[in-house]
Amino acid sequence: MLDNTIARIENLRVEFETKNGTVVGVEDVSFDVKPGETVCIVGESGSGKSVSSLALMRLIEFGGGDIAGGRLLFERKEGGEIDLATTDQDLMRTIRGNEIGMIFQEPMTALNPVFTVGKQLTEGLRLHMGMSRDAAEARALDLLKQVRIPEPERRLKQYPHELSGGMRQRVVIAMALACEPRLLIADEPTTALDVTIQAEILALMDRLKRETGTAVMFITHDMAVVAQMADRVVVMFRGNKVEEGPVEEIFANPQHNYTKALLAAVPKLGEMTGTDLPTPMRLLGSDASNVKPIEGTDEVLLDVSHLTTRFPVKGGFFRRTIANVHAVEDVSFSLNKGQTLSLVGESGCGKSSAGRSILRLVEPLSGQVVLDGKDIIALDQKGLRDARRDMQMIFQDPFASLNPLRQLMDQVAEPMRNFGTHSGSELEDRIAMLFDRVELPRSFMRRYPHELSGGQRQRIAIARALALNPKLIVADEAVSALDVSVQAQVLNLMMELQAELGVSYLFISHDMAVVERVSHNVGVMYLGRIVEIGPRRAVFENPQHPYTQALMKAVPIADPTRRKSEKDLNFKPIPSPIHPVDYEPALSEYKEVSPGHKVLITDSGY
Repeated sequence: MLDNTIARIENLRVEFETKNGTVVGVEDVSFDVKPGETVCIVGESGSGKSVSSLALMRLIEFGGGDIAGGRLLFERKEGGEIDLATTDQDLMRTIRGNEIGMIFQEPMTALNPVFTVGKQLTEGLRLHMGMSRDAAEARALDLLKQVRIPEPERRLKQYPHELSGGMRQRVVIAMALACEPRLLIADEPTTALDVTIQAEILALMDRLKRETGTAVMFITHDMAVVAQMADRVVVMFRGNKVEEGPVEEIFANPQHNYTKALLAAVPKLGEMTGTDLPTPMRLLGSDASNVKPIEGTDEVLLDVSHLTTRFPVKGGFFRRTIANVHAVEDVSFSLNKGQTLSLVGESGCGKSSAGRSILRLVEPLSGQVVLDGKDIIALDQKGLRDARRDMQMIFQDPFASLNPLRQLMDQVAEPMRNFGTHSGSELEDRIAMLFDRVELPRSFMRRYPHELSGGQRQRIAIARALALNPKLIVADEAVSALDVSVQAQVLNLMMELQAELGVSYLFISHDMAVVERVSHNVGVMYLGRIVEIGPRRAVFENPQHPYTQALMKAVPIADPTRRKSEKDLNFKPIPSPIHPVDYEPALSEYKEVSPGHKVLITDSGY
C-alpha cells in the first residue's frame, strides 16, 4: 500500500441476490482514506455510498450482499496490511469497533433496546480494551460528556427508548469513539440531529480527528455538512464514482452534471431574504415557469391556545409520580388554511410533543386546540376518530411508521379502508394516483418497506397521509432523513400539494434552511415554550431572542470557505425540563416587536 494510507478500496463490486435476479449495489468504485483526513462520500440514497462502507466493515454479507470483486486494503494498528474482502469473520470481529468504528444512520437500530446505555457503552471497552468494570464505566461517563449529553450519570442507567433521537445518536457516536479506532466510518451520523447539536458533533468529530489522527470516512447527502467537514469529496451515482476532488474544487467548479444538480438542490440559509412568501425550489432540469409563491388564505384553520403537556416521572417503591417533564408549556399559535407554520428547535424542546398533543396522540394536560371550528381536546373517542380524517401526520422515521409485513399499496390503502371512503377499482385508481403524486413508479406498489430507500419510504408516508384529503398535516421532521436532491423534490412536492389542495402544514423541523424555504410563519421553541414567533421573514431577518440567534449561527453553510470552528459555537447547555410535582411555571408573556412578530419576555433560562 502507498505510504500513509489507512484504507483503500480498489475496484469494489457488490451484488445482491433478489427474487428478480442479481442487483448491483456498487459497480466499480475506488478511493482511499489517509490518516487525519476526512473523505466525504456523497450521493443520493441508492447510489451505493452506504453499501461501500458496509462492505469495508464486511457487514454487507449479513444484509444479503456479496463482495463480487475488488480489494479492501486496510492498514492495521500493529502495522501490516490486510485485504478485508478475504479476512475471516473472527478477525473481522476484532477489527470492528476496535480498529474501525462505525456510526449508523438510525440510532434506534444500532442500539439494543433491552440493555441500558451504560451497559452498551462499556461492552466494547471491556471486550476490546480489557478494562475493568469501574474503568469502563468511568470512560463511558467521560465519553457521554465529550458528546455533550446533559445529566450523563443518569443517562448511563437509562434505556435507548427513554432518550430523544438526538441523544440516541450521540450515544452511538460515543460508542464508535470508545476504543479510539484508526478509521471511523460515519454513515449519515447527523441527519437526525438538530442544527446546534449537529454543529457541535461535527466540530467534535473534527477535533477528535485532529487530536487522534483518526481517518474519517463520512457518508452524507447534506452538502452543507460536506462543506463543513470534508478534505476530499467522492461523488457517487448509481453505484459508480462520478467525481472526486478536494472540497474547495468540488464546490467552486463541479464538473459532472450530477454534482451540479446536487449542489443546486441545497437549500441555503438566507436565500429567501427579501421575499415574504415560500417558493418551491428551481431544480436543475425542472420547469422554472411554474414556480410560484404560495399565498395561502387569511382564514384560520388551527387555533392553539395555552397548550400544556407534561409527562410524569415515576420512582420509588410504589412507582409514584415524583416529578414532571414539562414537555410543552403554555404554547399558543394559529395556522391559516393553505399555509405552513414551522416549529423549530433542538431535540427535547417539545416541538414533536406539541405536534402530537394537537393530534391527541399524547393527551395534553390543559389548553385548547380548535381545528376548523371543532375543539379537538373536548371530543370523545368516536368524535376524535372522525376528526382524524382532517388531520394526518408524517413521522420522522418512515421505517418505524410503516408495517414491514405489508405491501406498500395496502399501507397507502389502509386509511381509506378504515374510513370506508373508497373501495374496489376506485380504491385501486386512487392508490395509483397517490403513487404518481409522490413520484414513485407504480411497480413499487407490490414492494415491501425494506425494499425501498429512506427517501422512497418517506414518499410512501406522504402518500398515506394524503389518502384522506386532510386539511392539516403535521410533518414531524418529514424530510430530515432524506438526501438533498430527494429532499428538494419532496419539499417541492409538499408545496405543490399545498398550492393545489389548500392543505395546511404544521412543519416540525430543526433544519433552518428548509424551514426558511417552506414557511409562512415560524415559531422557535426552547424548553417547551415558544420563545419567538412571527412571519418567516421577520424571524429570519431580524431574530430577537438570543436562542434564535444561536440557532441561526449554528446552521452549516454549503461553502467550504466559511467553515465554523468550535469556538464559534458557544451554546449554553440546555437546562433540564424536569421539575418537582409542585413546581408552577410562570405564564408565557410576549412583547410584539413588529406586526405578528412576538418575543417571549418570561425568563426561559436562555
